[in-house]
This record gives sequence, structure tokens and C-alpha cells, in this order.
Amino acid sequence: MRKYFLLLYQIKSAMANFQLTSETAFKVKTKFLRKYRDLANEPLEFEPGKEDQLVEDLMRLVKRDRTYIEFTIQKALADTKGNRL
Repeated sequence: MRKYFLLLYQIKSAMANFQLTSETAFKVKTKFLRKYRDLANEPLEFEPGKEDQLVEDLMRLVKRDRTYIEFTIQKALADTKGNRL
């Protein structure tokens, strides 16, 4: 039983805690490109509902953990009209 709850916790903690639309994903991508210019050569594709894949791709490219990537995305979503990340 304990293994089952541990597995559920790992699955839940691996899910992104935000949702993106095509428009907000473009804005988040733009802000990431401003901060990490070397990502310009990398294909960052996004499909609605696949936020986890985007987080995993960014984790790999930026070499940061999930917490940092999700925090940065949420920060970008907090002010979608501004230029700051």
C-alpha cells in the first residue's frame, strides 16, 4: 500500500501545476529566449495539454530542476504583457 501512495505522489509531483494556451506559450517562450539566448537554435514546440513535455524539455536545455522551471513559467504568466521574466 505504501508503494502505491509513493507512486501516486511521484506522478502528481511530476505534473505541471499550470496550464498554457498557444498564446501564453508563445509569450513564455519569448521570455525564455530573452533570458537564455542559446535556446534560439532549439526547437521548443508546444501543444496545449502537454505542459509536462515543455517543462522536461526546458529542464534538459537549461539544466535546471523542475521547481525552477515551473517557478519561472509561473512568473512569466503573472505578467504576460510585460517584458520581464
